[in-house]
Amino acid sequence: MIRGWCPGALRPMESGDGWVVRLRPPGGRLTGAQALAIADAAEARGNGVIELTGRANLQLRGVTPASHAPLIAALRAQGLIDADIATETRRNIIVTPFADAATDALAAELAAALAECDLPLPAKFGFAVDPGPAPVLGRDPADIRIEAGASGLCLRADGADRAAPYGGPQDALALARWFLDQGGAPEGRGRMAALTARTMPPGATLPAPAAAAAPQPGLHPQGMLVALEFGQIAPDALRRLGRLAPLRLTPWRMALIEGVRHLPAMQGLILDPGEPRLRLRACPGAPACPQAHAATRPMARALAPLIPDDAILHVSGCAKGCGWPRPADLTLTATGAGFDLIRHGRAHDPASLRGLDPDQLPKVL
Repeated sequence: MIRGWCPGALRPMESGDGWVVRLRPPGGRLTGAQALAIADAAEARGNGVIELTGRANLQLRGVTPASHAPLIAALRAQGLIDADIATETRRNIIVTPFADAATDALAAELAAALAECDLPLPAKFGFAVDPGPAPVLGRDPADIRIEAGASGLCLRADGADRAAPYGGPQDALALARWFLDQGGAPEGRGRMAALTARTMPPGATLPAPAAAAAPQPGLHPQGMLVALEFGQIAPDALRRLGRLAPLRLTPWRMALIEGVRHLPAMQGLILDPGEPRLRLRACPGAPACPQAHAATRPMARALAPLIPDDAILHVSGCAKGCGWPRPADLTLTATGAGFDLIRHGRAHDPASLRGLDPDQLPKVL
C-alpha cells in the first residue's frame, strides 16, 4: 500500500509498533535542550526508538493515541512543532549540516515564506538549502535546490543541469508555482525531476554546480560527523550528545556534533569510514512495519561482511523500498515467497533471482 505522504508530528502514521511521529527541527539543528526533550518524549510517550530519516528529520516510534497529545505539548514548548498540518507539510527543507550563519538565515527565510504561502504542493515535495563550495546534498531528495554558483546563489530545479539566479524565497516559491502550473503534480502527487525530464523552467541559464559526494564520518572543520546504524539512536545517546554541543541532522543517517573535536566512547555511534555497517540500508522491517514480509536489519547485519567496500546493500521488507528509495548495488526485497535479488536497482525493479531462502543468501551474495 503506497500512501504517498510521510508522517509528521501533527499527522502521525500508524505502523506495526504504534504511531510514527516525525519531527522537522527548524534548520535541521537541535539545541541541547531540544535533544533532551526529544529523548525524554521518546521514552515517556513512545517505545524509545528514535530514527534519523533520509530527509534529515527525526522520528519517534511507538506513540499511541493517548500519548500523542502530551508528546506534542512537550515538544511544542521546545519550538519543534508547527502551527498546523499544512505548515508542517510545506516546511520540508533539508539544510547542509555545514551551514554558516548566512545559510541558516536563507533556510529561515524560506521556511517563513512557505509558512505564509498557500501552494498545494505534494506531501513529498521538498527543498534543499546547500550553498557551500560544493553541494553536498545534490544526491539527496529535494525538488528545488538553493546552491552556490560561479557568480552567486542560484536556484535549480531537481534534475535540471542549468540554474537561475536566486534573489530570495519568492524565487523558490515562483519555481514551485511553475511546477504546479505545468501539471507536475497530477492528483496531488509528483516530483520535480519527472517534470524537468520533459521541460526546463524559465530563466535557467546558469551552469549547475557539480555535486560532491556525501561526507564520511569523522572529524570535519565544523565538528564531528557521526553515523548511526540504520539511523537509530538510543535516547541516552541523544541526551549525551545534546549535553556536548548543538547537533546538525543530515539525510545520510549521520549527525554533526558542532565544534566538537573528540567524543567519548558511546555505543551506537560509527566514526570509522571503513565500518561495514555503513554499506547497509534497511527499513524497520517486520514486525515494526505491518507491510513487511520479513525482519530486515538482522539479516543486513549478518550479510554486511560480504559486501564490497564501495557497494551498497539494501534489504527491504517489501517492494516499496522506503529504507532506500534509490538504486543500490544489491537489493534484497522480501516477498511472501522469500527474497528477490535485484542488481543495480530499486526494491520494486525486476529481479535477477526470485524466492531465495534466507539460508541461501550468503552463498548467493
